[in-house]
Amino acid sequence: MSAARTLLMLGDVTGEAGLGALEKLLDGLKRDYNAHFIVVNGENAAAGFGMTQTEAQRIFAAGADVITSGNHIWEKREFLDYLKTEPRILRPANYPDVYWSGTAPPAKIPGKGVVTLEKDGLVWTVMNLQGREYMTPIDCPFRTFDSIFASLPPFPAVVIVDFHAESGSEKEAFGLYLDGRAAVVAGTHTHIQTADERILPGGTAYITDLGMTGATDGIIGMDRALCLERARTQVLFKLECATAQPAAQGIAVTFDKTTGRPVTIERFARNL
Repeated sequence: MSAARTLLMLGDVTGEAGLGALEKLLDGLKRDYNAHFIVVNGENAAAGFGMTQTEAQRIFAAGADVITSGNHIWEKREFLDYLKTEPRILRPANYPDVYWSGTAPPAKIPGKGVVTLEKDGLVWTVMNLQGREYMTPIDCPFRTFDSIFASLPPFPAVVIVDFHAESGSEKEAFGLYLDGRAAVVAGTHTHIQTADERILPGGTAYITDLGMTGATDGIIGMDRALCLERARTQVLFKLECATAQPAAQGIAVTFDKTTGRPVTIERFARNL
């Protein structure tokens, strides 16, 4: 058995075009990269906003081991019960633990922001965290990572972080802060794939944004005419997903199985 292990991470699945691209392309990507573990951000799978159990099950059926998310995970309230029962679907860990609704007693925020699985000879710990620059100022992602990381076993082979954030500078700062502790830090949320994939000085594989799994002839996966009209008029017309030129975007990271350290990182954009 080869000592190398490969991770695929795919950017935000957006609408039916994204789901279709994932279902048709992921097997080929897995085969081409000899992938052993797959993480997919699915927070825009339900018509561009949020996720339901149906979309989550399609993403798992396509080959994902873990589904990460972001600020849109709360869009479909009917999904929250499923989030409580499926540990392989993550929401950002740095949301507050409880919330208040009117006069009702405080309720626990559903879901978790970290999961650990063993597969193909490695232990894979996946974390989901959310940035705060130009986004809702929730709990500090830096301190939240520190707290989670301190609770892990002494040698988790591979720590993978989906950092769902708007600001490129915040993502770079986060990657450097985690350098040498996380094996992979990959940004999501902007749907625009960046060309800065690299191994940081401390050994962490990093990219500012994975990109998107969705229709590339729109604007970040949404219908271009509606997006242009919103930009031109500043009237917030309801957005709809684009449908043409679907693609799957993300990264492939190879690891040394004995050390769990990244060896290479490669960006891909596979058209349907």
